[in-house]
Amino acid sequence: MRKSPARSVLVLAVLAIAAGIAVGFIGGTFRWLLVQAETLRDGVASWAHDVPFGWAITIAFVAVGALVGAILVRMSPRSAGSGIQDVEAVFHHEMPLPPLSVVPGRFIGGLASIGSGMVLGREGPTVHLAAALGVGAGRAARLDDDDLTVMQTAMSGAGLAVAFNAPVGGAVFVLEEVARSANYRLIVPTVLGVASAIVCSRAVIGDQPDFAVQDIAGPPLFTLPLFLVFGVVIGLAGALYNSLIVALFRASRRLTRVPVLVRATVIGALIGLALYLDPLAVGGGDALTQMLLAGHAFALPVLLMYIVMRFVAGPLSYAAATPGGLFAPLLALGALFGTAFGHLAQLFVPGLGTQFVVAMAIVGMSTMFASAVRAPLTGIALIIEMTAITTVTVPMLLAGGAAVVTAMLVKSPPIYDSLRAIMLGRESAKE
Repeated sequence: MRKSPARSVLVLAVLAIAAGIAVGFIGGTFRWLLVQAETLRDGVASWAHDVPFGWAITIAFVAVGALVGAILVRMSPRSAGSGIQDVEAVFHHEMPLPPLSVVPGRFIGGLASIGSGMVLGREGPTVHLAAALGVGAGRAARLDDDDLTVMQTAMSGAGLAVAFNAPVGGAVFVLEEVARSANYRLIVPTVLGVASAIVCSRAVIGDQPDFAVQDIAGPPLFTLPLFLVFGVVIGLAGALYNSLIVALFRASRRLTRVPVLVRATVIGALIGLALYLDPLAVGGGDALTQMLLAGHAFALPVLLMYIVMRFVAGPLSYAAATPGGLFAPLLALGALFGTAFGHLAQLFVPGLGTQFVVAMAIVGMSTMFASAVRAPLTGIALIIEMTAITTVTVPMLLAGGAAVVTAMLVKSPPIYDSLRAIMLGRESAKE
């Protein structure tokens, strides 16, 4: 007997709400624990400067975290890397549905690698574990494979929403980045799963934007061409950043004579040295981003130093193949680029003021996302929700559009398309 479309959507909706509750509490706990890990990491870095050979302490701290993350990946191979490309591959029927073993692998492995200081984001593990929970709920209800695919795709949006406390951004992510299409069988479970996940996660982490930003006025109309120029610059920067991620990831995989656990440990040790030099140079980058959005005064050479350090440390961390995503480091890098560009603009257009620099930082976050991921609407929705600022929406649209066109002109593929191609090649080669 053929299923009624309305009945099918109703079943998916009910299951999405149930799975969303699990995603909210588990994802919210994951976020809360990462905050505690960051506090511990900062304490270790501070203490290391007061004891002999303190640099060895921070090196060991991050190296052990990366090693634990790599061990969890060995136990659950599909917990490696971001997980978003895995979700997209499943949606396109290029890989089987994720097993529930992804959940502890992502949770514990992500906590170890991200919490220790690897320059990775919380969103990748949260998205993937949410997708796996969606599949688990669907299997318990004995859904067919098509409906299971809908569940994993819809719940991936719930995972992103929880990771950034951004429900609209999570829903748009599913439609713009993962599915790149829309129908009621996907929209309904997505919005209901996101809603239930956010309600439950806020019971754990609270209900406030990720970043505290004072109200800022919209940039003057005569500055709008600057945002188009900025978009071109970030389009090129994003293309270069994607190329570096892919190059280092491939280079790491080619080192077959070096065991995976050793590779991850060595990379962790390098990040640990950076932790000793400056804690703001490592981790997801939320603390640094908050300082930029609060208008903290960084000298231009210091901003450039952070750009260089994080531009390299992010792709290097991803090459370790431990659980961890790319979004959060991308946002921090975008805020750095935006702040630096804002300071440079002030040299040529005196009187723009601090608010313009903060506006550039906000636009930089969404534009870097648009350039690297090629999902400008998702980036804009995320940043509006994360900052509670809507006065720079037009500049974000202008810069995001210019960045996407620039990245396309230089033939830079979206980062998750590149990573998915590598992943599928690895699967086919059975490496």
